[in-house]
Amino acid sequence: MEFRIVGENVPRKDAVAKVTGKARYTRDMGMPNMLYGKVLRSSITHGRIKSMDIHKAESLKGVVKVLTPFNTKCHNFPTAGHPYNLDPNHQDIADRNVLTDWVRFYGDEIAAVIAEDEFSAKKALKMIDVVYEELPFYLDPEEALKEGATEIHEGSKNVVGHNRFTLGDIDIEEAFDQADFVYEEVLEVKPVQHCQMENQVAYAYVEGNGRLVVVTSTQIPHIVRRILSSALNMPVGNIRVIKPIIGGGFGNKQDLVLEPLVAMMTLAVNGRPVLLDMEREECITSTRTRHGARFYMKTGLRKDGRIIAKQLKVYGNGGAYAAHGHAVIGKMGGDFYRLYPAEKAVEYESYTAYTNCSVAGAMRAYGTPQITFAFEAHMDNIALEMDIDPLVLREKNMVQKGFVDQLTGVPILTCGLPEIISKGKEYIDWDKKRKQYSAQTGDKRRGVGFALFGYRTSTYPVCLEIGGARIVMNQDGSVQLQMGATEIGQGAATVFSQMAAETIGIPYEMVHFEEFTDTDVVPFDPGAYASRQCYVSGKAVRKAATEVREKILKRASGMLKIQQFALDVQDGNIIRADNGEVLCHVGKIALDAFYNRTDADTITADVTEVSDTNCIAFGGCVAEVEVDIPTGRVEIMKVLNIHDSGKIINPVLAEGQVHGGMSMGLGYALSEVMLYNEKTGAPRNNNLLDYKLPTLMDTPRLDVLFVGENDPTAPYGNKALGEPPAVPSAPAIRNAILHATGVKVNKLPMNPQTLFEYFCAAGLI
Repeated sequence: MEFRIVGENVPRKDAVAKVTGKARYTRDMGMPNMLYGKVLRSSITHGRIKSMDIHKAESLKGVVKVLTPFNTKCHNFPTAGHPYNLDPNHQDIADRNVLTDWVRFYGDEIAAVIAEDEFSAKKALKMIDVVYEELPFYLDPEEALKEGATEIHEGSKNVVGHNRFTLGDIDIEEAFDQADFVYEEVLEVKPVQHCQMENQVAYAYVEGNGRLVVVTSTQIPHIVRRILSSALNMPVGNIRVIKPIIGGGFGNKQDLVLEPLVAMMTLAVNGRPVLLDMEREECITSTRTRHGARFYMKTGLRKDGRIIAKQLKVYGNGGAYAAHGHAVIGKMGGDFYRLYPAEKAVEYESYTAYTNCSVAGAMRAYGTPQITFAFEAHMDNIALEMDIDPLVLREKNMVQKGFVDQLTGVPILTCGLPEIISKGKEYIDWDKKRKQYSAQTGDKRRGVGFALFGYRTSTYPVCLEIGGARIVMNQDGSVQLQMGATEIGQGAATVFSQMAAETIGIPYEMVHFEEFTDTDVVPFDPGAYASRQCYVSGKAVRKAATEVREKILKRASGMLKIQQFALDVQDGNIIRADNGEVLCHVGKIALDAFYNRTDADTITADVTEVSDTNCIAFGGCVAEVEVDIPTGRVEIMKVLNIHDSGKIINPVLAEGQVHGGMSMGLGYALSEVMLYNEKTGAPRNNNLLDYKLPTLMDTPRLDVLFVGENDPTAPYGNKALGEPPAVPSAPAIRNAILHATGVKVNKLPMNPQTLFEYFCAAGLI
C-alpha cells in the first residue's frame, strides 16, 4: 500500500492558533518602552514643499522626534519585491525615499512624528505647517505621456517603461490584409485596492550588538533585508528581518511600503523600538493598487473564425512611483500572445506611465486579470459580430499541448483547456441557455458567459527562481522544516509539510513548520509571489526530504544489518520493502544518530534549488447572470471556476483559495474601483464605506472544479493555483451581461453607474 499525504485533506498547520486567537501577528507583539510613529501625508496631488515648520510639533509633550525630508539622510531605493539582478540595466528603478519634498500623489509621505504614544503622534501631525508650490497633475496615463506634460520624475518624460515585440513570418499589416474579418476596439480597466485584512504594520529596534531588527508583515522578508541594506547604506549582515504570522497580502506586501521609514525612525532615536501602524484610509491611498490600463486591440480572422493576426497597444497607469516598474504591463504581452496564438503575426506594444495616482504594484495574478478581461471580452465581441458561438471561436484558436512559447522557450506539456470547456458547458447547460436567452425583452434579462486564461507558474526565465529548505530531525524522529518561503495565509506551511512528510515517509503530524520567517535562521528564498512557492520552493523541499530519507535508510541499514535497498520508510516506520514488515520506528534511528558513541551524526539536510523550468496553469469561469436594466444591477445566479493546476496538494485548501479568488474577481467585475477627484486629484473613496468591497450578502454560491493531469516539470505534479482564481470571473460575468443584453461593456467595473451609461447609449433605457 502506497504511503500518500500529498493530495490529502490534512488540517492546516495554523488553523487552531488562528481560530483560538493564539496566532501572533505583528501588532500583537511589540516591545517594552516602544515609541509610536505616524506619517504626515501630503494634502496636494503634485508639487514641491516650499517650507515646513515643525517647531510646534516638536515642542508638544510626548513627542520625541519629528523627521522631515530636510533632516533625514537616505539613499534612493526601489520598493519592488523582485529578486536582485546583477545587471544594472535590469534592476528595479530606485525612485523612492523615506520622505519627500517633491509630492507626487495625494497622500505622499512628507514628514513623520515619533512619540511616546499614538495620541501625541497624531496630534503633532496637525501642528506641522506646510506650504506647497503646486504643479499640474495627471490621473490618466495617456495624458501624462503627452508631449509637454510636466514631469513627475525628473528626466523620465513620465515613462516608467516601454516594450514592443513582434512574432510571425510576415508583417502585421500584411497579415491583416489577408484577413476576411478585422475587428478593433478599446477596452479599459481601472485601479483597485487589495484590502487585505491586516493593514501594513512594522516595528524596528536596534539590538544590543548594534544590529537593526525590523519586524514586519511582509511577503518578502529576504528582499526587505536587501533593500534596507541599500537604502540605509548598511551591510546586509547588520540587518535582521522577522515576518510573524501575516493577515494576507495579495501582492500589496510584495513591496517595501513602510520598512525603510520605520528603520530610519529607530535609528533616529538611538535604536529605541518604534512601531509604525497604518490605518485603513492610509492603506487604500498610500500603499499599492492594481494597475489600471487601456487596451487598443485589433484582431484579424478568417471566415471560419481562425485568428491570423493580433495587435495590441497598452497604456498602463503606474501611479506616482515605479514600484514594480514596467513588469506588470510588460508581462501582459505574454498572456496576450499565448492563450490564442495567431497564425501569421502578432504585435504587442506597451507603456507604463508615471501618473499622480496612488502607486501601482503587484496584485494577485500580476497583470493577468487586466489583459484577460480585455481579450476575453474582445473574443465575445468578435463572436457576436461573426455570429459564432463564443466557445467555438475559442476552441478554434486556443493553445494546445505541445505548444512552445516563442517569447520564453517554455513548452506546454499539460493543458486542460478542452476539459475546462467541456465541464463548464455541462455545468451551465450552455447550448440550451445560449438559445433560451438569445432574444429577450423586458427589464430583467439573463445570460451565460465563459472566460478562459493561462497563468505561468513562477517567473522563470524572466527572473531568477531559487528556493531553500532545511530539514532537521528531532530526537523522536519528527522533523523541523525551515524555509525562507513565506506563509501569508495561503496554506504554504501546510502543503510544504505534506510534501516533506510524504517524501521522507513520516506522518504529517511529525513535520513541524515555524510560520515566523527570520532571515537570521531560515534559508534564502525570495518570498511569496507569482504562484511560485509550491513549484519552486517545493522542489527544494523534495530535494531536502529525499536527502533526509536517504540518511535515515543508511543508518537503519547499519543498525538492522539489512541492505539499504531492502528497506523503506512508511508512516514513520522502517519497513521491509518487499513485504511491509515493520522493523522499528524512525525515532529509534534518530536516537542512534544523536547518541551513538562511535558514529553519531545528526540527520539534517540544508539545500538550495534553482528552478530552470516553468509550466502554464489553465482555467476558466462560467457564469449565469440576471441583469436589471433600469437599475444596472447584476445578480450572479450560478458561477463555477474550473482549474487545471496539475496535482492538487490539499483539495480543501485549494478550494478555499479558489473561493477567495472568485470573491476578488466578483468585486473587480461589479463594484471595486479607486476614485479620484478630477479637480484636485484627492482620493474619493479611501475607506471601507465608500470603497465597495463585496460582502457576504453580495456573494453567491461559489462552485469549484479541478481538472487536468500532473505536470512533469513540477516537484509533485503541481502548477500555479494561488493567483489564478482571481483571473476569470470578471470577463465571464461581462460576457454573460453581453449575452443577456447585447451590450458590449468594455470597461471595469461594471457597477450600476457604468451599466446605466452603456444601456442608455444602447437605447435600452
